[in-house]
Amino acid sequence: MSETRMPTALTIAGSDSGGGAGIQADLKTFSAFRVFGTSVVTGLTAQNTRGVRGVELPTTEFITAQLRAVLEDIGVDAVKTGMLATGDIIRTVAGMVREFGLRNLVVDPVMIAASGDALMQHEAAPVMRGHLFPLATLVTPNLDEATFLCERKIRTVEEMQEAARAIHAMGPRYVLIKGGHLPGDKVVDLLFDGREFVRREGPRIPGEFHGTGCTLSSAIASGLARGLDVCAAVAAAQNYIALAIQTAPAVGKGRRPLNHFPEGFVPPEARR
Repeated sequence: MSETRMPTALTIAGSDSGGGAGIQADLKTFSAFRVFGTSVVTGLTAQNTRGVRGVELPTTEFITAQLRAVLEDIGVDAVKTGMLATGDIIRTVAGMVREFGLRNLVVDPVMIAASGDALMQHEAAPVMRGHLFPLATLVTPNLDEATFLCERKIRTVEEMQEAARAIHAMGPRYVLIKGGHLPGDKVVDLLFDGREFVRREGPRIPGEFHGTGCTLSSAIASGLARGLDVCAAVAAAQNYIALAIQTAPAVGKGRRPLNHFPEGFVPPEARR
């Protein structure tokens, strides 16, 4: 029997017991893109569609052990980080990224859950800026996260551009500012490579949803694992998440989780 190599991706993130965000959403997304998913759990949350009830963090030694177990055996084509709650956890992850020379690193700077619950200690943000952003292929903040990182309010597309420039100066190759929290009938996302902006607009879908940031960043990592360049991976992920939101199931009594296996979605192929 011939061997067929499957692209691999790693999520380094927190667990969502409700299944809508975190590593649960990431692994479903990897599967939708036909990517073999591996995971390193950086935190346990007691969580559902209404909010976060509690958080427990593993030791940095155990996070390191999980990373070594995956990287020394399976390896990865792309990595996505999510909830990294403390400066020590961020330093640990950054050290392993450097040690193993990991590429295609997508950093979702998870700070606050959709419910408003804090998922990162205040002192951890400067550590993320200084240690992890310079290693990142792409950073994907929403407007609240960009506001926190840049220490200024973002209320317009022009201010999104200013934030993208400021975050790019922190070290990542690309920055994707997600504009879903801006008012209006259209959702505007801006991708910046240090020189040019790629602007994407889409219709705003009514409702409150859970796990959109996790799903988008893991979809981008999936595209990178499949050999797409950053622009193509972002476009494929944006198309995927639009379908996932449009067909979101009625699960739970709070914010709706996404449909990670929407009908009609075909994983993109890299141009040869």
